[in-house]
Amino acid sequence: MTPPAPGDEPAIEEPAIDVLIADDDPVVRFGLRMMLSGAPDLRVVAEAADGAEAVELARHHHPDVVLMDIRMPGTDGLTATETLRSDPRAPQVLVLTTFDADAHVLRALRAGAAGFLLKDTPPDELVVAIRHAAQGRPVLSPEVTRRLIAKVAESDEDARRATARERLGVLGEREREVAVEIGAGRSNAEIAARHFLGLTTVKTHVSAVLTKLGLNNRVQVALLVQEAGLGPSDRPE
Repeated sequence: MTPPAPGDEPAIEEPAIDVLIADDDPVVRFGLRMMLSGAPDLRVVAEAADGAEAVELARHHHPDVVLMDIRMPGTDGLTATETLRSDPRAPQVLVLTTFDADAHVLRALRAGAAGFLLKDTPPDELVVAIRHAAQGRPVLSPEVTRRLIAKVAESDEDARRATARERLGVLGEREREVAVEIGAGRSNAEIAARHFLGLTTVKTHVSAVLTKLGLNNRVQVALLVQEAGLGPSDRPE
């Protein structure tokens, strides 16, 4: 058989990113589906009208990413997020909200959501956010994280800080340094350059941080570091 000429080799297609949309408003669901239909690598596999249905459909379709509204009748998006993220085969969850800094969003992030999006997010930004979430990358800037932390009631600020620092106390010195850098929003490559470490070494430390703290993504680490009130020059007391 004649081998294919250079340039004639078939392209290797990337697997589609399966998305589940959970929102009680059918108009919103339709709009989100239409926005995602223009992205060749995204595929809407199911739609849910409440949190309970989102959990059921997610367990049936195994989506890569769930777009989750917070306020829905019956089982809300927060409870659904906590349920989904406790599953060993958990999909990534992007919380949809009309608020840019809200205690409910903070609870969702603590439960393991990859980040949050405003419902009026432009289509191109929505597509990029879904791709990032599917890759396990947080969809949240350090500035937004700090604003969310600021929403925590001041009455329990000291207790939260003490608790956060106690949790970080299980980390070794280098692991704490890496955790603090994650809290500052730095990538693995940036951490490696700042601390003169190999990228593989940084990835090993990040994995150890997640395991020892019982967390499943960098957003949760960043929230914990911010609650502890730590910056790159600080150390837990």
